[in-house]
Amino acid sequence: MKVHPREIYNLLVDSSQTNALVKEIIIGLTWTYCQVDGIGLCMSPGQATRTLPWSGTLVNLPVANLSPWLKSWDSYQATVAMAVINAVINSSSSLLAAAQPLPQEISHELGSSPSLANLAVFEHFLPLIRGKRVVVIGRYPGLSMYEKEIDLTVLERQPSPQDLPDTACEYLLPEADWVFLTATSIVNKTFPRLVELSQNATLVLMGPTVPWLTDLADMGINYLAGVGVTDAEVLRQTIAEGGGVRIFDTGVQYRVWKFS
Repeated sequence: MKVHPREIYNLLVDSSQTNALVKEIIIGLTWTYCQVDGIGLCMSPGQATRTLPWSGTLVNLPVANLSPWLKSWDSYQATVAMAVINAVINSSSSLLAAAQPLPQEISHELGSSPSLANLAVFEHFLPLIRGKRVVVIGRYPGLSMYEKEIDLTVLERQPSPQDLPDTACEYLLPEADWVFLTATSIVNKTFPRLVELSQNATLVLMGPTVPWLTDLADMGINYLAGVGVTDAEVLRQTIAEGGGVRIFDTGVQYRVWKFS
């Protein structure tokens, strides 16, 4: 049964119901980290701020107090909520446990390097997407190395000269063969429309922000490409010290699941 992608927000809040308390939240430069019983991640907002009125008050709050923030239009509230929700869902997800781990050191014509670990998803799908029209939502560091091999268009909210603005989604996604959609789209509220526009494509929801839920298949998601935590202590330190793609070398590993 198809479920409208707008229902993602109710689904995530409902799926993270627990009496547990939040143990820690770190809002790093690139990633926001939450520990409940497990660890949850979300990409931090791109807009810097000097003040957050609720800082210093979140630890020991019930998860149920923070998860509804996912519906907020305040980017920092929504980010914290997503990290909290992922800390609950992903720590006990049988889907994550069964997903295929991807190599952290990938081999490419540019050589083998752990610094390319953040591109493991694209390396994994490369045999399937050659000769296809591919749209990626979000400019991933290093992604340009694939542009000579595949018909690749990147949509960005703040586009570089290599990218198209995100408004091009209305024209490009319905004609795409493959769409790689960052799970940060859930937080910034673009997820419902982007999923609607991608129904003719094979749709991969990806990134450390991915919630590992089987219900996403009912919204038209074909693959999940999220992460599992491999070293919680080093992951926490890397995020607290401002780490970006380095978390793929130190604390997390991409995993892929295909919905049947």
